[in-house]
Amino acid sequence: MLVSSIAFSREHSTGRSRAVESSSVALASPYVVEDCLGLVQVLSDGTIRRFAPPPFPAGDVHDDGRVEWKDVVYNADHNLGVRMYRPRRREANEAGGGDDDDDKKKLPVVVYFPGGGFCFGSYSYPKNHVFCLRLAAELPAVVFSFDHRHAPEHRLPAAMEDAEAALLWLPGQIFSNPWLAGTADPRRLFVSGTSSGATLAHHMAVRFGTTGLHPVKITGYILLMPYFLSEGPTVSELNTPETALLSRERSNRYVRLMMPVGWNKDHPVVNPFGPGSPSLAAADVGRMLVVAAECDLVRDKNLEYAERMKAMGKDVRLVVFSGQEHAFCATKPLSAGADEVIRLIKHFV
Repeated sequence: MLVSSIAFSREHSTGRSRAVESSSVALASPYVVEDCLGLVQVLSDGTIRRFAPPPFPAGDVHDDGRVEWKDVVYNADHNLGVRMYRPRRREANEAGGGDDDDDKKKLPVVVYFPGGGFCFGSYSYPKNHVFCLRLAAELPAVVFSFDHRHAPEHRLPAAMEDAEAALLWLPGQIFSNPWLAGTADPRRLFVSGTSSGATLAHHMAVRFGTTGLHPVKITGYILLMPYFLSEGPTVSELNTPETALLSRERSNRYVRLMMPVGWNKDHPVVNPFGPGSPSLAAADVGRMLVVAAECDLVRDKNLEYAERMKAMGKDVRLVVFSGQEHAFCATKPLSAGADEVIRLIKHFV
């Protein structure tokens, strides 16, 4: 468990006042005021406690040896890491058809930002790791799964700043990292994410477009159930049961923790078409795949996003998965639904 806190101090003129304060503190033990799925807790005294996610269910086969991976730091100032995945050489060569042309043997590159309401989530979470293993093996592709700073210690736009730094770090790795030599195709980069990670992918599309990482070419963006909101509740939000993974109560809790004072759900960071959001008409997003889930609080915002982007002439494909909940492919990475999402991404890539 990781713990951080805000310390308070006060000078007292007598030992009696210190004793009275100690007694008061003892009587008023800190209690939980915010809890995010048992992964993050905020206490009444400002302490923030973080807990490791549960391990992947025993017996589930998820690493068959087809993929190699390693962890490195991409932002030393904030100690932020990335997990890099590559298919083993034999699988990569078979995917390239065994052609003598080295460029034809290279694999597409997929950047993946995990979800977690900007408050938790990491490449090291077992289910995120399994999903990225599958992406690397089954597309096949070179996959980079990036961490970012979390709220409430680091409220937005910290995560967006970290995502931008991650993409700016990437070209040097593609061209110079010996571990990726001859494997990653700089002309086929796809930026993706799930939930809040998909929100980051949207902002990277606005920031970089297709040519903003020259000489790396961003071919497209993959948004899996992006965490888009608005002050006015949608029908899908109103119809979401409190038992859902992303319920209104949980979503509002994430908003309280991730937003700076004075920001609300119409801020451009979570509402691309809010009253104060800049026009996206000029954004060159290339090809875009948007995946929505029928039983998801953000379903209507996802559909609105795809349709409005299409209306502006963007090359957007929208796929809605019936009967599925928010982030289903990440929370159940070995499910039939995840199988279909990976097939969809493979076709798109």
